[in-house]
Amino acid sequence: MDPAEQDARDRARFEELAPTLVEPLRRFLARRTDADTAEDVLADTLLVCWRRADQLPDEPLPWAYGVARNCLANAERGRRRQQRVAARIAVVDPPRASTAGPGHDAVTDPDLAADLDAALAALREEEAELLRLWAWEQLTPAELAVVLDISANAASIRLHRARGRLREELAARKDERAAGHEGTRGRSSR
Repeated sequence: MDPAEQDARDRARFEELAPTLVEPLRRFLARRTDADTAEDVLADTLLVCWRRADQLPDEPLPWAYGVARNCLANAERGRRRQQRVAARIAVVDPPRASTAGPGHDAVTDPDLAADLDAALAALREEEAELLRLWAWEQLTPAELAVVLDISANAASIRLHRARGRLREELAARKDERAAGHEGTRGRSSR
């Protein structure tokens, strides 16, 4: 059989099977991820099935479930990569306190903004980044855990400690300002 005939047969077979695969695959994916991701992964799964139509077994649904699982795993890896990149970008080019994004209250008091910047700078970089992800990106401890590749419990504990250290730094700066000291504090040795 020439390649054109084989392509025509594969296309006809795929067009016959695709309608029977769509809804079961959609339900399969909907139970495993959010609706938008499920639709994207469904499209990717059908594309793979189309490209590999010549490999579709007689009973294609279990095979298509396997393809969907792999496509979903790829999508989740991509999402985690994007989160890691966003975390790195936040360190290199953090948003300024006065230009906080949607859902964040901008710090309008210049003294408070300066104190906040200085207090964050005095923290260990890991603590400052954890606080930036929590405050600027509004990530929960579970989401922080994914970004930082640690357990949710560890993220929660580290966040609690970092918030405490930030409070201490801010209180010290407020006390310095109230006492009339304009000097800068060095990096914390914590």
